[in-house]
Amino acid sequence: MKDTPLSNCERDFLLKAIEEKKRLDGRQTYDYRKIKITFGTDYGCCFVDLGQTRVMAQVSCELVAPKESRPNEGIMFFNLELSQMASPAFEQGRQSELSVKLNRQLERCLRNSKCIDTESLCVVSGEKVWQIRVDVHTLNNDGNLMDAASVAAISALCHFRRPDVGIQGEEVTVYSPEERDPIPLSIYHMPISVSFAFFQQGTYLLVDPCEREERVMDGLLMIAMNKHREICSIQSSGGIMLLKEQVMRCSKIASVKVSEITELINKALLNDKTARKAGGRCGFAESMPQERITALKMDQTSVEMTDVSETVSSIVQTAEAPPQTVPSPLVPVPGVGQIGEGLCNTWGLEEEEEEEDDDDGESSGGDSVAEVTKMEKEQHKDDKSRK
Repeated sequence: MKDTPLSNCERDFLLKAIEEKKRLDGRQTYDYRKIKITFGTDYGCCFVDLGQTRVMAQVSCELVAPKESRPNEGIMFFNLELSQMASPAFEQGRQSELSVKLNRQLERCLRNSKCIDTESLCVVSGEKVWQIRVDVHTLNNDGNLMDAASVAAISALCHFRRPDVGIQGEEVTVYSPEERDPIPLSIYHMPISVSFAFFQQGTYLLVDPCEREERVMDGLLMIAMNKHREICSIQSSGGIMLLKEQVMRCSKIASVKVSEITELINKALLNDKTARKAGGRCGFAESMPQERITALKMDQTSVEMTDVSETVSSIVQTAEAPPQTVPSPLVPVPGVGQIGEGLCNTWGLEEEEEEEDDDDGESSGGDSVAEVTKMEKEQHKDDKSRK
């Protein structure tokens, strides 16, 4: 399924707003979107929210044979997956050009920069080493996937703990977390990618472009840097010609952003460590009692209760007084009750008339028998007509 293309009106509106140094979400030119870092229940699981862009990183490890060229070093493997859940433009089962570009940039940012001590991952030289695998899944795409993926990957690596290993002769024993505490990875520095979007052949510059801004940009510059201002990797795409002054300007901006993001990652790691040491809920389990995962959560409505007595007294004073007497029921005949001015019930009166007729019939003799036969015939006719 292809993504819906931008219309010419939308494209012109975005470019005109960028010329006036305005953005759709109200940010300034060098502002980043809000970054939120949360960790899962298990070690090595990290969720990063960059505005509406959401990425999950999971780190795993296993014992494998080392490479012949590097028998004393562990193996680092990175895999970035663009799922259809993130955007309808991503296709399942085949790697797109964007997926290949992001995978290569992530490898250059983390593996080629030697941010992790791979020699510490060696268990038995030439026989067994740890293979660290980092899987990055995109959960929602709203632009700037590379920055969110780099933050999620390095945060997950810092949070990850590998099992402890014991060696007795040629036998290698992997201990469970209940037997021995897992060991964190040896990380030298934390490279973080910062993306810059250029418009109108490099005339205008934006930091952290959103998805709509990426559609109208002419080129993209991604700089991976650590807090020591060391450039780990740099990549330019889009075919635009950048001047030396523009690249230097972007590197200075990236150094400020990287120091802020590094401080945020360290703070998130410290909070998670404190929560785990205290024995409280952490990660995904922490959001369960607070109902933060429910989509239809409603805020409580505040009710003003300060002047309730005054309001009640004013309502009582202005209301009409209820009637003190209740109308007595009308009883036309014994055994019948009626309230109000309705039609009178005549059932009791008919019974009295029939009794009087019976008394007259006993005195009249044969006349009463003839009248009874006539009444029976009339009742028979009425019954037939009713049927």
